[in-house]
Order: sequence, then C-alpha cells, then structure tokens
Amino acid sequence: MALTRADWLVREAAHHERADALTADHRARSQRGEKHPVWDFLFTYYGYKPAQVRRWHPGAGVELENAPERSAWRWYSPGSSADSVVPDAEAFAAEKSDLAGLVERMLRRTASRPGQFGCFGLHEWAMVYRADELRHAVPLRLGQAGTDAVVENHDLRCTHFDAFRFFTPEAAPRNRSPLTREDQPLFEQPGCLHAGMDLYKWATKLGPLIPGELLLDAFELARDIRLLDMEAAPYDLAPWGVIPVPIETAEGKAEYVRRQRGFADRGAALRIALLQAWLGSSVSVA
Repeated sequence: MALTRADWLVREAAHHERADALTADHRARSQRGEKHPVWDFLFTYYGYKPAQVRRWHPGAGVELENAPERSAWRWYSPGSSADSVVPDAEAFAAEKSDLAGLVERMLRRTASRPGQFGCFGLHEWAMVYRADELRHAVPLRLGQAGTDAVVENHDLRCTHFDAFRFFTPEAAPRNRSPLTREDQPLFEQPGCLHAGMDLYKWATKLGPLIPGELLLDAFELARDIRLLDMEAAPYDLAPWGVIPVPIETAEGKAEYVRRQRGFADRGAALRIALLQAWLGSSVSVA
C-alpha cells in the first residue's frame, strides 16, 4: 500500500489535531507547574512525552511517497520510488529482536486467554496496605485502618507484575500467585486494567510500525482505564472531581466489573489491530 504525499499529509494533520486535543490539559498543567494525581500517570509512569504521542506514522509496510524528510527516521527504509519511505518491520526485528519477541508474546498470549474479573481493583489498596508512608500525597478515603480491613477481607488476585511489584511487603504474600518479571507473559490476561493500559506502551514501543490513529486509540483506552483505576482506588480524590467506585461494597464491585468488561472488549480489539498492523492482516492468535 502506498500513500501519496497529499494523502499522508492530511492524515498526519488530523493526527496532530487529535493528539493535541488529548494532551492539551496535561501540557497546560506542565506549563503552570501543576501536578495531577490521576492524569500525570499517563506521561510519567509510561515516560512518553506529548511530542511522541503527536508523531504520526503510517504503520508497517505502508509506503509514503515523496517523503524525503523521513529518510533518516529510525526503522524507515527506502520505498519503491525515489524519495519514498516505508516503516520496516524486519529492520525493527533485526535491531530490537528481544523487544520484538517480548511485545509479540505479550500481545498474543494475552489475546489468547479469557479475561478474569474478580480482582476488583484491589492492587491499589495492596500498595498502601499497612503502609507507613503513602505512595501519593492524597489521604485515604477510609483511613488506614479501614483500608487495611478491606484488603484483609478480600482475596488478592492480581495478575499484573507491574502492579504487584508495588505491593507493600505485608500485602505481597496475600496475593494468590507470586509474580515475577520473567513470568509476566504467563499471567497477563485481558481483564486486567493495567494490561489494557499497557497497549499504549506496546504501541509506542513499536514506533512507526503502528499507525498513528491506532496509537491514539490505545492512548484513549489507557486514559479511560486510568480514571476507573483511580475511582476504585482507596484515595480520596474528591478535590479533583473523582467520584469513588466503592469496591468495598457489592454495588461498587458490580460497577467495577461492568466497566472492566467493557475495557476488556476494547482492549481485545486493539490487541488484534496492533498485531495485524505490525505483522500483517492475516495474523491469528489461536
């Protein structure tokens, strides 16, 4: 597939407009030196700047005609005509074989598994269980004793290592399974909120192999999931307009699972789309 310069410039401009709208509030807060306990995560934990979100790529194998300015861009190779370029999945795999293997394993294995929906977002509670100091300078909605009681009255079922690694030493042994970085591809499952947010990370790591439109879809999913993650967290975020999803109640659990299932469905579609954009439309996860 090839795009004329006129066509790809239109797509690039549309991407810039959409990306700028998605990051506008964060950029404005950064200029004012303001922190936000919910939204900063998307830029600090993942470490990708708004400029990276703004950069548009066509996706692996899509040739850009008359694009000499991209000839030196990483993982772009010469196309079929003078001054044309194409994002090169083989060049990426050759240079980043370990990363390519990890991303493919994570996407394929997660896509092949059924979702689990019994964690109720307790990973955030486990991160402050019996803690002397809180990870965020925000008070606990139920206080320390009330928060600890919620953890003690529930079964911790976290499957995501990058959440589990922040559990307090007292909380970690309460998890159903001990998790390690090496075993992450074995436990990751599509019901996990963080597995859904991480689609944005994988899309960004694949760089020009992922169409910009798909990258922003992944960013929007991460944004939407992040809100539920904090609504269900033990923190009192009322000053920032966050209404709690009280997972310590039956009603809160039901709402959490309902929205969790919706995110799992969105994530499943994105997971397949990322694999197909990168490795070809015939990719299967079976």
